[in-house]
Amino acid sequence: MKCVYCGCEDSKVLDSRSTEESNSIRRRRECLNCGKRYTTYETIETVPILVIKKDGSRQPFNIEKVKSGMIKACEKRPVSMAQIDQMAGEIEKQIQNSLTQEISSQEIGELIMDKLKKVDEIAYVRFASVYRQFKDVTNFIKLITEM
Repeated sequence: MKCVYCGCEDSKVLDSRSTEESNSIRRRRECLNCGKRYTTYETIETVPILVIKKDGSRQPFNIEKVKSGMIKACEKRPVSMAQIDQMAGEIEKQIQNSLTQEISSQEIGELIMDKLKKVDEIAYVRFASVYRQFKDVTNFIKLITEM
């Protein structure tokens, strides 16, 4: 790490702590050349993940889209925003840990349905009906009997 004052690459860490968001580490450093102190932040570098849509197009993975779909499915259900955030975070972590740079929208939909099924069956059926594009009541009946 270069000193912001003199450009020297030698420094010592005086203090380290997690930030409030817990997604980076704050380090207080002292330059061994000029003696001045400065702060740095370390974050984990993540690989961008692309979502392959049904039409074959690709777009960057966006956790907000996952949350939005879950919120709509859980509308007027006893599912808190904290639960939705937790499920979305678990899905994001699972996708990041898969070490692939591309994932299909179908795979993401299945991950969402797995999480919703464990939390609220009505939200699960709502999401499945939109995700699987049910055309009539027989599809609902089939899904419910499988549960």
